[in-house]
Amino acid sequence: MSTTHAPAPREWQDWRERRLAAVSAPYGPLALAGTHWLSDHPDGRIDGLPGIWTVDGDEVVLRAADGDRLAVDGRPVTNGPREPGGRPHRLGPDPAPEATRVTQGERHLQVLRREGRWAVRDFDPGSPARRGFAGIEVHDHHERWIRPGRFRPYGERRSVRVPHADGVRRGLGLAGELAFTLDGDAHTLQVAVEGDGSLWAVLADATSGTDSYRFRFLRTPAPAADGTVTVDLNRTLLPPCAFADHFLCPFPPPGNTLPFALRAGERNRRSR
Repeated sequence: MSTTHAPAPREWQDWRERRLAAVSAPYGPLALAGTHWLSDHPDGRIDGLPGIWTVDGDEVVLRAADGDRLAVDGRPVTNGPREPGGRPHRLGPDPAPEATRVTQGERHLQVLRREGRWAVRDFDPGSPARRGFAGIEVHDHHERWIRPGRFRPYGERRSVRVPHADGVRRGLGLAGELAFTLDGDAHTLQVAVEGDGSLWAVLADATSGTDSYRFRFLRTPAPAADGTVTVDLNRTLLPPCAFADHFLCPFPPPGNTLPFALRAGERNRRSR
């Protein structure tokens, strides 16, 4: 006997469309062509990147020649006769790829700082990953995956060191547990609280690495004053590193592997 699912609600369809637009945007995750840690380049020269990038205390110093075709704050970088290596430009961390100070045509070079280390990220709208993108494999929407939940904050925030996609262990801040039930079984996920109060979990499940990407993200709205929050597993997301190899996505912390097959939300990236 066949099972007929109700049509997905318009709200979820709108969310899917916004998500697809964000992923495929000119400076979305598909555009990341490289992450270059400056500590790996003590002379400041990075293969494939114009300019000379060095660290000076709490800033990155960029020197560029006319031929590098770089602009800082929208103004072309030029060097005078007394500045053969290029006038130094002092830079701090950029808030977002589309808001970087350093550009080369459509290419954006984002300055990044993580745990005291500096890097330059190369966002190129013409990257092979973006050109070859064919969409996201996603499960059909189903009411079964929408569960009432409750956020239980820890007495004080915790940090656990977990592997990241680049193989390095880094701290992952956790603020509490998100509890929900499915088919009568209780489950919890350790979560972080974002700046807007929403919850964020890094999770795996029985499909991870086989029927879906090796781990995924889940975001929920900010909990109500009593901790109640809707857990919509239909909105499980692929992490940025599913779209480009140069992101530093954290792996799930201990206890965040769900013991069931989560056939909900995004599964994998499609490529041409």
